[in-house]
Amino acid sequence: MKICGIELKGSEALLAVASLEAGQATHLAVATKKIALDDDEVAAQMKDFAARAQAFVTEHGITHLAIKKRSKKGDFAGGPVTFKMEAVLQLLDGCEVQLISPQTITAQGKKHDFTPPAALNKYQHEAWKSACAGLFSRR
Repeated sequence: MKICGIELKGSEALLAVASLEAGQATHLAVATKKIALDDDEVAAQMKDFAARAQAFVTEHGITHLAIKKRSKKGDFAGGPVTFKMEAVLQLLDGCEVQLISPQTITAQGKKHDFTPPAALNKYQHEAWKSACAGLFSRR
């Protein structure tokens, strides 16, 4: 199983790909580290975002997506654009989508070592933790 952890931030989907090998999360290096949405108010841009996300999933043989949940209200609520991006990702063909709460990510991180690999950029760390939590919650 290949899983892509995703953190939605601003108008970008930050990505980190992992698989489970010998009981450990293994980072799978890919050239694409994020997919940006240019303008959420233009239908053609939304379709382009969907096409690029689908191409990424297909090209890398990703079977599962683990998206870090964002709060719907309160001080730390996610922006409206991130929810539109999430909807697009949930509709992708050929992969199962799981929304993972920050609390689950933290709890799984205490049980397993989610130390991000050196190959990841700092902005990908939350996506990596989401991927790992998705891997270990399926066991």
